[in-house]
Amino acid sequence: MNGNKIRTRFAPSPTGYLHIGGARTALFSWAFARKHGGKFILRIEDTDLERSTKASVQAILDAMHWLGLDYDEGPYFQMQRLARYREMAEKLLAEGKAYWCYASREELDALREAQRARGEKPRYDGRWRPENARGKTPPAGVKPVLRFRNPEEGSVVWNDLVKGPIEFANSELDDLVLLRADGVPTYNFGVVVDDVDMEMTHVIRGDDHVNNTPRQINIYRALGAEVPLFAHVPMILGADGERLSKRHGAVSVMQYEQDGYLPQGLLNYLARLGWSHGNDEVFSLEQFVEWFDLEHISRSPAQFNPEKLLWLNQQHLKAGSDGELAVLVEKRLVAAGIDILAGPPLPLVVGLYKERVATLNELADAMHPFYAVPKPAAELVAQHLTEAAREALRELRERLAATEWNRAALSQTLKDVVAARGMKLPQVAIPLRVVLLGQTQTPSIDALLEVFGRDAVLQRLEPYI
Repeated sequence: MNGNKIRTRFAPSPTGYLHIGGARTALFSWAFARKHGGKFILRIEDTDLERSTKASVQAILDAMHWLGLDYDEGPYFQMQRLARYREMAEKLLAEGKAYWCYASREELDALREAQRARGEKPRYDGRWRPENARGKTPPAGVKPVLRFRNPEEGSVVWNDLVKGPIEFANSELDDLVLLRADGVPTYNFGVVVDDVDMEMTHVIRGDDHVNNTPRQINIYRALGAEVPLFAHVPMILGADGERLSKRHGAVSVMQYEQDGYLPQGLLNYLARLGWSHGNDEVFSLEQFVEWFDLEHISRSPAQFNPEKLLWLNQQHLKAGSDGELAVLVEKRLVAAGIDILAGPPLPLVVGLYKERVATLNELADAMHPFYAVPKPAAELVAQHLTEAAREALRELRERLAATEWNRAALSQTLKDVVAARGMKLPQVAIPLRVVLLGQTQTPSIDALLEVFGRDAVLQRLEPYI
């Protein structure tokens, strides 16, 4: 495979945010281009004038940036290419491969109703094809649409790189509209002209487009263009077997960023959603690119599992560097009004907690008490800060003032106090946790003390002894 010639694209419509299904399509297209040293192009298909918005365009660009799916060309916008679609439409018209249709919407609605009443599949009947329109005068005041003259004989066959051989009879396909009355191209025409001009070699997209593909292949051929290779990826379903939607917990990609997921975790999950490499579960984006192929995309729909996504995110959090995670947590702490200079260096606290949480938001929440002195619940104070516990903490504070501040020495000092008081370690450690963090469960107490630092520990102990 000549990698330099491989060109793939991701072509979302800006009618909403980028969701899981679109992100997976983008990932597969991006990875295929990267694997083979090809080019990945971003194209915004904004011809749905009623539903396309600038906010949606920005949301798509933000999501691509956050995921790290960099594109080599684009973003291209279809609404900036109207003259090109017109040019290609006129070429088809001049060659007798397209024709103007003056049927009104009311006429077409009546046609479909009559076909349904007869138990037929609703389709355009070719009434304005040149051979059927001889002698007809175009009605006044009706702006025509341009229709494609679809072949009537034979069939369209292609070898799908995921699904295998697929065939459609041309008799099943009607004369689709190429240009609407306002000159804006329909989806199927705009896509073909773009893919021809942008020299696409591989079109990787959801299998909800399978029915569009034979229509598009006929347009490629009518234009005398090379037909790209198609790979239709099965859709993503919820646990109930229905198409994935918000009620299954699927949200926009940037909502995952807000919820504290790492892009590495989400990408790892998307990669495994309908594709596999043996039994490998946790891997980097670089590893995915190295392994990725179209042959191992499943032909069956994938099932979205929020718990699996959370688990994978947790694995990437554990493996993340303390410094990089600290940068990501910092903005969350600052947004919550936390003074990050009022406590230990962020990477030290990240190191304490990153294996105990599943998201950056949980990590940030766990870190709050290091930078803002907590007020332990009254019942916790009453339960754990007994007179004996306070006396032990008083002695501990005196010893800590002179202890060498490293984990081993701090652990020994704790043991010495426990032994001197004839107590068990939890009888001192739990009250100490309540004083320092307002909680009874924390990471190892000696590690906690080491990260807090001498001054902060002595200061927080003071009011309780």
